[in-house]
This record gives sequence, structure tokens and C-alpha cells, in this order.
Amino acid sequence: MRMMFLNPPERAPRSALSLVLLSSLWLAVVGNIALWQTLWALPDLTGWRGVAFGGAFALIIASALTALLSLLAWRWTLKPAISFLLLCAGFATHYMLSYGIVVDTPMLINVLQTDSREARDQLSVGLGLTVAWVAGLPLWWLWRQTWAPVRWGQQLLRNAGLCVAALLVMLGATQLVFQDFASLMRNHTQLRYQINPLNSVYAILDLTVIPSEQRSGPMQALGEDARIAAHTAKSADTAHPPLLVLVLGETARSKNFSLNGYERLTNPLLAKENVVSFRQVTSCGTSTAESVPCMFSHLGREGFAKRKNESENLLDVLQRAGYAVLWMDNQSGCKDQCDRVPNVNTSSLNIAGECEDGECRDTVMLKRIDAELAKLPAEKRARGTVVVMHQMGSHGPAYYKRTPVEFKKFQPECKENSLSQCDRQQVVNAYDNTIVFTDYFLSRLIGWLKTQETSSSPAMLYVSDHGESLGENNLYLHGLPYGMAPDVQKHVAMISWLSPGFERWSGVSTACLKNQRDRALSHDHLFHSVLGAMAVQTSVYQAERDLFVACQGR
Repeated sequence: MRMMFLNPPERAPRSALSLVLLSSLWLAVVGNIALWQTLWALPDLTGWRGVAFGGAFALIIASALTALLSLLAWRWTLKPAISFLLLCAGFATHYMLSYGIVVDTPMLINVLQTDSREARDQLSVGLGLTVAWVAGLPLWWLWRQTWAPVRWGQQLLRNAGLCVAALLVMLGATQLVFQDFASLMRNHTQLRYQINPLNSVYAILDLTVIPSEQRSGPMQALGEDARIAAHTAKSADTAHPPLLVLVLGETARSKNFSLNGYERLTNPLLAKENVVSFRQVTSCGTSTAESVPCMFSHLGREGFAKRKNESENLLDVLQRAGYAVLWMDNQSGCKDQCDRVPNVNTSSLNIAGECEDGECRDTVMLKRIDAELAKLPAEKRARGTVVVMHQMGSHGPAYYKRTPVEFKKFQPECKENSLSQCDRQQVVNAYDNTIVFTDYFLSRLIGWLKTQETSSSPAMLYVSDHGESLGENNLYLHGLPYGMAPDVQKHVAMISWLSPGFERWSGVSTACLKNQRDRALSHDHLFHSVLGAMAVQTSVYQAERDLFVACQGR
């Protein structure tokens, strides 16, 4: 008895077939809790019909995973492959259950571009528990199993046979429920992005090996004929050079701006300024990684999605025309948009009163702007300057971290990283407080711009990259595929402020712009509107996409 306890009998070795089948079944059933929850809530399938469809759907997923793993069912690859799929399923399950998101290529890009600070905001007890249940338990079991040695040729035949059998079962199960399956995939497109972990596998392949989505060739030059309009040079004796600050907002949905009719006073300071808030603006995408490169492109949303080559952007054209250009970033980076212009990141500074716990308030950029402008070439600044300020803004899910205590106007606020654990009103309170702080930041920026009027003709244009879901229909955050994303993830805030000097220099009238505030606009207008406002002449400029052109009294 004692010897048996000290030396327990060795575990019987398992075949690759058993490891593949058991792992596939676990992933199909347990790893797709979010999918089954969505499916159960749909009115299309009810009663026993719904149960039967769910069983067939699980069999389809398990068969697809079996076919995939059969290709990797070798002694040194099978366990790592299963482990990877389990971890993908565990993390995706948490985010799909907690925030209602789906996993697609843009979402994977967001994950890959997440820095350590953003990743820290995502950590929660719920995340640990979900990953432990979906991935931890089977991983513990998997790595305790021993492998039954099989000759190479025999293993190849077994793998091939398993792959063929799995594909036949998948096709058969699909045929049994084809009518319901095709209808659901067509009418509820979110389901295809909830199939765990095949959604992650597809997103990875889409980024790496699917040829139709790859950009080829060198970076394309843009606006090589760009120059500052001659009429501006003639007015140099009577007007100071322009200074445009383009504020790139983060996660600011139009609906929560009191300037746009929101019942809460979230913009008390901007309401006192002579600003124009454009109320019907839609974004290029539903995430920063999607929207930022698109909004700085000349192509527009549809053209950008179909592009075959990467090309230079708005900042390159402005710099080529002769302006001084500066990018200030208080977030995780410029998404390659500032690679060829002077740039500075303020997010990791350590300035008392502006920075704490490894994060800086957006107002830190105002502390640095004078010093950074002084570094730009004097001959270019004499022609004019464009500064981009990339905000931390309303970056979630830890909205409460974005605001100092004195700006927490709406209480109580959610202080959980897992937003679904809070009462929805607490989530809205925390988010609205970030808009109040953005109002303060923009008003401070306008105040600074007013101090520059003795030497320049200043202006500000603020536009957010995308919107946000705050619990509507149990959805949180952003990043849903554009075609199925709710309006709050695409309807963004955009605000302009023009000094009297800039109005004279550019010919754009603020009074006229106020009559344009309900015009349907989008990120497609940004590239051409900035060029128009800054009097840049180039063949890539399109007047029909210039929101300022109707209000220029030239």
C-alpha cells in the first residue's frame, strides 16, 4: 500500500486521436458559451428545434476543429496547438460575455497594438475566472497526458483519415440544418464572429497569409504637387501665419455631448466659446486601428478598405506643401501616421499634477506644446503650423481612470474594469465624466490658442476616432464589424473653433459653419477639409469633401 502511494501507476498513454477529439468537443461546447447565449436569445429558433440546431451547430464546430487539429497532430505540435486554441477561446469568451464584442481582424489588430497600460486596464477577477474555467482546467489535464508513440508513416495515415472523417461529419451535420444555418448566418452576422476559437484562427490568417487582403508594393507618394495657395502669400503682410491644432479624440460618441442636445451638461465650458459642433458625423471604423489611418487618408472609407497599396497621408501632404507639422501623442501611438513628421509621446512623462500611476492627463500636452513647437524649423513655422494632439480621452473600459477627482461630476461611477459587473447608469456616469474632462481640455486648448493670436492665426478642429457602446443591448466598448455595429459606435463628435485671425486668413466664416452643423459628414471629409482650410493646392484635393468650402468667402 505504501509503495503504491509513493509510486503511483503510470498513466496509460493516449493516442493523438483521443486528444484531438476530446479537445475539440470541449472547445465546441464550453469554449462557445457566448455563442450559445446569443443563439438562445434569438427568436428564430425555439423549443426542441432550437435545441436540435444547437446540437448540430456544436457538432459542426467540433468537426471543423478536429479537421484543423488533425493537421497538427504530431508529437511536438499537438499539445502546443491545443493550448493555443484553448487560451484564445478563454480570453475571447470573457470579452464576448462581458462586453458583447466579437472577434474579427480589426479586433485582433487592436489586441496586437495594445500597450502595457491598456492591457492593465483590462485585467479583472472575471477575466481570470473565465480563462481558468475555459482554458485552465483542460490545459492542466492536457499536459498530464502521455503520448502513445506511433511511427511517422502510420501517424500520417491516421491524421489524414481523421481529417477526411471530420470534414465528412461537418458537411453532413451542415446539410441536416442547412436551411436554418444559412438563414442565421445571413440575418445574424455576429454569429460567425462568435465561433470560438475559429474566429481567432481566421483573424490571424487574414492578417498573415490570405493574399486578397495583403498590401503590396512600396509606399506611394501623395500630393507631390502640394503648395500653399498664392493668395495666402499675398496676404502675408496683413495676416499672421495659420496655426491649426487638430485634436484627435478617443472614443467620444456624439450622443453624450450636451452641445449636440444631450440632456446632461457635459460641455459647460465649450458652450461659452464660439464653437461649432457638427452633429451628424460618422467614423471610418469602430476602432482606433481602423479609423485613424483611414481618416488621415485621401481615399475615404470605401476606397481605403479596397486599397492595394499603402500611401502617404494628410500630414505628409501638409509638410510637403511647406508647413511645420507636429504630432503629440498621449496614447499608445499614431498608428504609423506620424512616422515621417516630428512627433513626441507624452503618455509616459512624469509631471506632478499631470501624471500618476503611469498615465498622464491630456492636459500634459499643453505643458509641452510651446517647447515642442520651438523645435520645429523656423522657416516652416513662418508659413504656418499644424499640430495633431492625440488624446487619451474616453478610452475604456477604465473610464474612471481618465478623470481627476474634481471632474467626477456624475456619481456614482463604475470603478470596475469589467463593465458588465456595474449598474449601467454607473457606467454612463463614468463615461460622461470623461466627456466633462475633454470639455475642460478643449477649453484650455482654446485659451492657449488665444494667447497665440499676436503671432499667428489660430484654429482648432476636434474629431473623435470612433464611438462607444455603454450597455445598450448588452454591448460595451467598441470594435464590432462596421456593418453590424450600432450607431453609437460610429456617430462621433466633431467641433471647430476659429479665431478672427484664422477666419480672415482662410476666408472661412464661423457664422456660416453654424448653418452647416446638421449636415451629414464623415471622416471622409477630414483630409480634404484640412487641406482646404490651410489653403493647400494639390491634385489630390477634392472640394466636394471639404466641409469648409461652402463657407469660404474668397
